[in-house]
Amino acid sequence: MSNVFSPGELIGLLQAEQTGRALEEAICYQAVLLGIRKASLNTQSFISVSSFQETARVLAKAALRGRIDWSRGLKENLVLGGMIPVGTSEN
Repeated sequence: MSNVFSPGELIGLLQAEQTGRALEEAICYQAVLLGIRKASLNTQSFISVSSFQETARVLAKAALRGRIDWSRGLKENLVLGGMIPVGTSEN
């Protein structure tokens, strides 16, 4: 079995399923329900994380690392005033 993910690593269900299909093998996982604080901090989007807490620290860290936030989610687009990815406006 391939060691794509580390033990205890939190990933989305969709990512686990896509990786399993790509590797053509089953991935063993345990579903975890996160509380609002953990769920909001467990995202790839630094815009989303910064809107929850420690805004200056999160944004400064992202800037120093040269990170790019592609603003694909609902929360990021709401924060930035963009079109939210729901309904008929979604491409």
